[in-house]
Amino acid sequence: MHHRVSQFYLFFSFLKIGASAFGGFMALISAVENVFVTRAKQIGRKDMLDGISLASMLPGAVAVNVVAYVGYRLRGLPGVAISVIAVILPSFLLILVLANFYERWGEMSAIANVFKGFIPAVVAVIVATAWNLARKTITGWKQILICLAAITALNISSNFLVTVGVVVLSGFAGLILFRDRTNDRKQEYISSESRRNSTLNSITPVPLVVLASLSGGVLSQLFLVFASMSLMLFGGGYVFIPLIQEIVVVGYGWLTQREFVDAIALGQITPGPILISAAFIGHKVAGVAGATVATAGIFLPSIMLMVFCSTMMERLKGSKVFQSVLAGIRPAVIGLIIAAAIIVARTAPANVFSVAIFVIALLLLIRFRTPVAVVILPSGFAGWLLYQGAL
Repeated sequence: MHHRVSQFYLFFSFLKIGASAFGGFMALISAVENVFVTRAKQIGRKDMLDGISLASMLPGAVAVNVVAYVGYRLRGLPGVAISVIAVILPSFLLILVLANFYERWGEMSAIANVFKGFIPAVVAVIVATAWNLARKTITGWKQILICLAAITALNISSNFLVTVGVVVLSGFAGLILFRDRTNDRKQEYISSESRRNSTLNSITPVPLVVLASLSGGVLSQLFLVFASMSLMLFGGGYVFIPLIQEIVVVGYGWLTQREFVDAIALGQITPGPILISAAFIGHKVAGVAGATVATAGIFLPSIMLMVFCSTMMERLKGSKVFQSVLAGIRPAVIGLIIAAAIIVARTAPANVFSVAIFVIALLLLIRFRTPVAVVILPSGFAGWLLYQGAL
């Protein structure tokens, strides 16, 4: 189920997602699922799960890699560029504004009350995503068992090695449990594969073009530093924190320790991926040009790898063996999503306000299929009102 969409529609859809996806990478993935799978039905549920599985095993920002996957499936390489730029743009612009305020007045004011409202709504978004993906994926005891095992593993230890271990072991389980049930499938997008593969070759020299266009010096250094980190960031954005701290604080001295902590905090209070903190660091070093170069560096290499691996996945999808592996991985990915909801829920205030926001948000998302932005933003306002006198 893959409908060709207009480039304007793709840009505007991801722009709205990027402006409202507060709460971390799974909130962003959930928003993408809500728009393109549940509401518009332009990407199939199984294909969405396949994209999340692949993104979870590759370096870089998992959510942005999923966005690249969806853009590629709907509009090829132009769709990748449009989707990624649109989803990053709101948080990038907000970071630039906050960076200017920060440079003038120093420490940012706390907005803790707003985020107390965001958190239960984000949990509801993630739970609704798991529910929507599970309805047609988990159809028997084997899938339930794999899903529960994934939830248990991630709640015992939520790190990259455990995540990859769950995905790999689930793939082996699928090979054993589901091989006789899988059939060769003819994918609707195969007819366009040759077009995409020929276009894919044109993206190989992109980093060289970017580097050649830079003025040299610190901009080249910024791009190379963040581009190299992009391919080492296995496990999502939070792995970024100790790695980048060592490089930009200790290695290059671009930021003080306090400025680095504030950069991470600003990345967390903006919508979209936490790796947008790279824009703040780049801005501190070389203004708007530095922010742009650092942002391109932290996202571009892993996106290119994601697109390449997506093409390989398309070629393999007709294989019975590969289908059985995916049949085992899909319920595990749903388990990972549920585990993410549990982990996020632990950070919410334990009171009736959180429960009320969660229940109302979940009802709106599942029963009325309300857009995520319409759920998340009022929840933040509700948090501001409810907790105003609590601090």
